[in-house]
Amino acid sequence: MTEKLQHHDQILVRKKTHRNLRWRPVDIAVASVIGVASSIIFWAADFIPHAGLQALFPGLGSLIDGIWLFAGVLTGIIIRKPGAAIYAQVLASLCESLMGNLYGGALTVLSGLIQGIGAELIFAICTYRVWNVWITMLAGAMSGFFYRVVSFATDMQAFNALGWYALSYFIATIISGIVIAGILTWLVYRSIARTGALDRFESGRVVRMKASQ
Repeated sequence: MTEKLQHHDQILVRKKTHRNLRWRPVDIAVASVIGVASSIIFWAADFIPHAGLQALFPGLGSLIDGIWLFAGVLTGIIIRKPGAAIYAQVLASLCESLMGNLYGGALTVLSGLIQGIGAELIFAICTYRVWNVWITMLAGAMSGFFYRVVSFATDMQAFNALGWYALSYFIATIISGIVIAGILTWLVYRSIARTGALDRFESGRVVRMKASQ
C-alpha cells in the first residue's frame, strides 16, 4: 500500500512539473483567428504613407514596422506552445498577400516566416516557460532584426549593410518591434485576458487570477 501511495505521489509531482506542449483544437482555432484578424491590420497598414518620415531621415519610416510583426508575438504569449508564433505570422502574411499588397505574395510570405522565426527563437530559448513584457520586447526586437536581414538580402541589395543608411533601417525596425510588437502587444494581451476570453488558456487564467487577488 505504501509503495502504491508513493507511486501516486510521484505521478502527481510529474503532472505538476510537466507541461503539455501539444496543440489542442482550441489552440489551432485561436491562433488561426489571430492570424486572419492580424492580416487585415497588415493589409491596411500597407497603405500608410512612409514618404514623410523617410524625407525627414532615411529609415525613419521603419518606425512603424512593428505593425507587421505583432501577430507572432501575440499568438506566442497566448498559446505558449512551440510553433505558435511562426504559424500565426505566416498565416497573417499569407492572407495579407491574398488580399493584394505592394510587396508581392511570395516575398510577403517569406518575410512572415522569417519574422515568426525571430519571435519563436526567443520563446524557445526561454523553453516556453518565461512570459513577461521583457520577453515580448525581445521577441519583437528579434522579429524585426530577422525581417531586416531578409529585406537587405531580397530587395535592398544595393545598400551597404554596414553603412549608416542600412543601420538606420535596422535600428528603427528593432525599436518599432520592441515598442509595437513587444510592449503594445503585451498590453493588448493583458486587456483581452482580463475579459475572460482566454480562460481556456494558462495565459488567460494567470492574468485573471492576479487581477482577483
